Amino acid sequence: MDKIRIITDSGSDIIDSKRDNVTVLPMSITFGDEVFYDGVTLSHSEFYMKLIESDELPKTSLIAPASFADAFEEAKNAGEKVIAITISAGLSGTYQSAVLAAEDYDDVYVVDSMNVTIGERILVEYALKLIDEGKDIEDIVNELESAKKRICVLGLLDTLEYLKKGGRVSSSVAFVGDVLRIKPVVTVDGEGKVAMLGKARGSKNGNNFLISEIEKVNGVDFDMPYFLGYTGLNDTLLKKYVKDSEHIWGPYTEELPVCSIGATIGTHVGPNAIAVAFFAPCK
Repeated sequence: MDKIRIITDSGSDIIDSKRDNVTVLPMSITFGDEVFYDGVTLSHSEFYMKLIESDELPKTSLIAPASFADAFEEAKNAGEKVIAITISAGLSGTYQSAVLAAEDYDDVYVVDSMNVTIGERILVEYALKLIDEGKDIEDIVNELESAKKRICVLGLLDTLEYLKKGGRVSSSVAFVGDVLRIKPVVTVDGEGKVAMLGKARGSKNGNNFLISEIEKVNGVDFDMPYFLGYTGLNDTLLKKYVKDSEHIWGPYTEELPVCSIGATIGTHVGPNAIAVAFFAPCK
């Protein structure tokens, strides 16, 4: 059976994988003149404390081909084949870096997750499931390319402030939105880019919006990996969402996989956002 290593980037928000066949390469985050490495020299909580205090948005940078090449070389020396699963090429040049680095290796396969944060993470989790089932690497890659089209990611933002800072909405729109308690709902579209799905007035209506969108795709395939996430320093709003959508998550609430969402998305949506990622059932 092939020895297979999964190499991904910190855009997947995998910080402390308990699997010894997973390598997470950190993206860099720049606040002013300070450069940090996501999840390595800057934790998610430290990131949000800095984000809240900063007048300007930080910058996140792609992972260079050399970093992938080093990881590929290490895997080769260990007798491992590699599947590199990256953040969407529509959001970062990291995928292209992996492709360039992979040109010098025979047993490295690069998969564009077409996603980010927990959407990317559940594709990694699915790859690990297939490895555990003893699948050949080519079969795993083919399955990932097919299954990634079923991934649904939905996010509910708490504020328009960070979209304003990033130039995605005007100051006047952000002001009116905050006065009216407008909560944007976002998704990752078919091109692997973050897109506005709609707006809800207040968190209760926002939670109902997420519930409605899940029902539109016939619910969650609970035989596949799924994840919930939150931005900021606590998961209070996520717990409220889970309670509001108990008919969806009720049987699984004792074991819901939850993680904090880091800088790659947190920079643009700010604290107190929540997200869900899952595979829609096969049609």
